Amino acid sequence: MAPSVSDIKELPAQSQEEAIAQIKGTFKNDVPLPPANARARLEKAGIDYKQGYPFYPEPPKWKQEVAQIRAEERSYVDPGSRADPEKKALFGAAKEVRDLTRHIGTEIVGLQLKDLTDKQKDELALLIAERTVVFFRDQDLSPQEQRKLGEYYGVIEVHPQVPQVPGVPGVTLIWADARAALGNGNKIPERSFRLAYPSGSFGWHADLDHEPYPPGVTHLHQDSVPEVGGDTLWASGYGAYDKLSPTFRKLLDGLNGIYRSAHAYLDKENPDAPPSFVTRVHPLVRTHPATGWKSLFLNRGHTIGIEGLDKAESDTILNYLFDVYERNVDIQVRWHWTPGTSALWDNRIANHTVSWDYEGEFGRHGTRVSSLAEKPFFDPKSKSRREALGLGP
Repeated sequence: MAPSVSDIKELPAQSQEEAIAQIKGTFKNDVPLPPANARARLEKAGIDYKQGYPFYPEPPKWKQEVAQIRAEERSYVDPGSRADPEKKALFGAAKEVRDLTRHIGTEIVGLQLKDLTDKQKDELALLIAERTVVFFRDQDLSPQEQRKLGEYYGVIEVHPQVPQVPGVPGVTLIWADARAALGNGNKIPERSFRLAYPSGSFGWHADLDHEPYPPGVTHLHQDSVPEVGGDTLWASGYGAYDKLSPTFRKLLDGLNGIYRSAHAYLDKENPDAPPSFVTRVHPLVRTHPATGWKSLFLNRGHTIGIEGLDKAESDTILNYLFDVYERNVDIQVRWHWTPGTSALWDNRIANHTVSWDYEGEFGRHGTRVSSLAEKPFFDPKSKSRREALGLGP
């Protein structure tokens, strides 16, 4: 019998990759065919979408099982920590390097991600850690090549609740048609242009922060996008932290946040109770291992409390910090997609959201790979980005 996602953790490391390739799940034949650009990409990669697409892993049932997925102790060395600070191998091979704003976002022109050397990958990791998100247009990149790059940056997260590219576990789909076919509370809520997003998952958020080892580099490749609309925005956690007064920073340094999963699960100890969320405690201010800079590690979608504070106190502080992240346009970048574009961002130091202005009239179709990094930590000796760069208090 094929294993479920939650079974993988029980296997020896050398057996996990084999088992992942045979995860229990299903195909749905009532999902529309992917858009033309996506079909061409899949065909070129040798992926058969005509017999059923996409692949839906069998979701775990119990929140106790979910809490233990990928929870085993492991070490992590950030590739950016061994990079040349001047990034000569990466920048020297590019036709152009464009900073999109002063504090966040860089576009690299003239390089193919699939052709990067290990040295260039290390330097890219450092650039992502410094600039939060880095963009590459016109990428000829298969889902398999996208996964291979993700493996370089960490443990590939195989999401138990998100549709996958068949045969390439860990390459999840960002495609509303596929998500809409899900049941059991996972279907995307109905949306209207008149209403704020009904779920934190569609407003400002970070990914998988309930994991014991949340993602570092996250890579979204969009093969099919609206000609107008459907932009994605990112905000810098370094910049959000820098917006705070020195006194407020001292209050937050060393506090822990409480983070919940995006999906709810049954409780094994109380099966008749309504589904509830997996929660995890992480530092509210996080130190990045490659830059050594402090970042505000929270988001409106998943951060539900501050450890040790009463709810009223916690809510007051968190709502202010959410606004700092979301309302300061100078720490944000807005990106308009074109077909074949990749964005690689550091999920440890960013929130992101999508603009719903295209109102679902054109199906965005893309593939995402999340590379799990270190267990979040706070180093009291670390500095803010502005301090480290000599930009003032």
